[in-house]
Amino acid sequence: MNNYSASAPKRLTRSRDNQMIGGVCAGLADYFGLDVTLVRVLVVVGTVLGLGSLIIAYIAGWILIPKE
Repeated sequence: MNNYSASAPKRLTRSRDNQMIGGVCAGLADYFGLDVTLVRVLVVVGTVLGLGSLIIAYIAGWILIPKE
């Protein structure tokens, strides 16, 4: 007997319900099983501390990651 799960594979999508700007942080938090507040704080702190490329990554995620 198989113990395989019949559930569909996990997909990265932007959140419609838990979005502040584009839903990218909420989608990443859901996908990786993290708290959405932690992901948002990490993005803001990383951006403020000079990792401005996170803004570009967020915009790219907003464009490339489909809405749920």
